[in-house]
Amino acid sequence: MKATPLRLLLKLSGEALKGQEGPLSPTSLRYITDEIVMLADIELAIVVGGGNFIRGARSRWLDRIEADTLGMLATVLNGLALRAYLEKAGREVVIQSAIATELTEPISSHNARAAMANGAIVIFTGGTGSPLVTTDTAAALRAAAIGANLLAKGSNVAGVFTEDPDTHKEAHLLQELSFDTFIASRYGVMDVVAVEICRENDLPIEVFDFGASGNLAALAAGTRVGTRIH
Repeated sequence: MKATPLRLLLKLSGEALKGQEGPLSPTSLRYITDEIVMLADIELAIVVGGGNFIRGARSRWLDRIEADTLGMLATVLNGLALRAYLEKAGREVVIQSAIATELTEPISSHNARAAMANGAIVIFTGGTGSPLVTTDTAAALRAAAIGANLLAKGSNVAGVFTEDPDTHKEAHLLQELSFDTFIASRYGVMDVVAVEICRENDLPIEVFDFGASGNLAALAAGTRVGTRIH
């Protein structure tokens, strides 16, 4: 009997797509593509942020609602760019968006599961479709809706630390912690609302360094590469 493949949702920040070339860096997009095409025998969905263009909570020139709306549109741009690179690498990609566009399909967990089962990568864009909510929360919602086994948050740090490692030399990496501990401690690496959703759906999270080549493939193969929240 064939084993059921891992169903993984990868959350990438918009910053992962930027580089010296600009907010959509060919170098960064090639790196992301190379990391993804190393994956084998898994069903993969991706939620991408829009912080390479704008971050709603930090905007100084727009109010939060307008900035979040632009941020949601930015995630569609990022999804389209990532699809172009993945398709050049030979992967089939479906883009769904919480914001209606002629370039994307509407959000449908049923269609997403079917596409993944047929070998396609599904990229969820548009956030949740509502302002005042982060793409971490969108990732948790999409992961729960498609029945993912794991939400993998690709970060620029090795995982969750006891304190900010940039300002506290004594900070150390946590190998694992419970949902309740993460929520109570208010660690800043992930939106607490997203963690609450994962707790309610018994969906483990792995926060890991996406910039370390091979980490994503190792995680998909069952190796712990960051901090497991469960």
